[in-house]
Amino acid sequence: MIKVGIIGSTGYAGAELVRLLLQHPQAQIVWYGSKSYVDQKYANIYRNMFDLLDEKCMNDDMEALSKKADVIFTATPQGLCASMVNEKILTHSRIIDLSADFRLKSVDVYEKWYQRRHESPKYLREAVYGLCEINRSKIASARIVANPGCYTTASILALYPLVARRLIDLNMIIIDAKSGASGAGRGLKVGNLFCEVNENIKPYGVTTHRHTPEIEEQLSYAAGMKYHAGEGVRINFTPHLVPMNRGILATCYATLNRWANAKMIQDAYKEFYQKELFIRLLGKDTFPETRWVEGSNFVDIGFTVDERTGLVIVASALDNLVKGAAGQAVQNMNILFGLEETMGLSLVPVFP
Repeated sequence: MIKVGIIGSTGYAGAELVRLLLQHPQAQIVWYGSKSYVDQKYANIYRNMFDLLDEKCMNDDMEALSKKADVIFTATPQGLCASMVNEKILTHSRIIDLSADFRLKSVDVYEKWYQRRHESPKYLREAVYGLCEINRSKIASARIVANPGCYTTASILALYPLVARRLIDLNMIIIDAKSGASGAGRGLKVGNLFCEVNENIKPYGVTTHRHTPEIEEQLSYAAGMKYHAGEGVRINFTPHLVPMNRGILATCYATLNRWANAKMIQDAYKEFYQKELFIRLLGKDTFPETRWVEGSNFVDIGFTVDERTGLVIVASALDNLVKGAAGQAVQNMNILFGLEETMGLSLVPVFP
């Protein structure tokens, strides 16, 4: 059995980790970390766990946890994991970090977009970006896995084959994405109150959202380009908050290169994803909906070509708490420990 510790187990992503790992045949949760609820029963915080577990929440002592766990999940705000990780911890445990602390390779880029000092820059080069379908061979031997964000997973997977095969203009890609309210976390924020969210849709982080460099960096690698000032794939990313609990829908617009066509696009998606168990290719002129992936680790992708404007439009949908967070983290754990990637993740989407 893989002994698992979770720091940040009472946030939405942390709670989803608990839900998934309790059903995992090869995982045992040994630490329910939560700074806000130390010594309180987990099932009193999340009543869906009533009679399913009797454990109390523990503190965020990563060094003590590392002596008990084979792998540590950190479902915490930016900065916490980087402030705690050290060589002593990494000799005992592997870390799967659900924050952005190790997703970007450049300290300068991280500090510019996140407006905070990076606490462990020495681990940035070593950490592996945990987008399983793209980096599984690197993930297998990693000590630190940087679990991608929900918006980034949807956007990168939608565009990766087109960028890698240079079917589109890489100088400007537009990503228009929508997220359910759980993507903002469980903290008390006025903008996330029911009366603020219900019957409303709004853009936020326009031109400034922190997932922008993450998407640009990974797509630049796909194109075989370096990512730094003045070089690499460039995107315009605008997220929106919509009044639903779960789900991400990313609609991506790019100029199709003159020599490319719909068949080449279709072939590129099949080449990259046909054998991927968690990516469902809908094909040309069929588009995904968040309701068909809810509660699952699937990503649904569809596209079309607008002959009039020369654009290719690609849409992807996923559950932001599963494939966009906890499900992908468990998928990373499976890779780290040589298990079937689908173990504990064979989840049929919930409807209605």
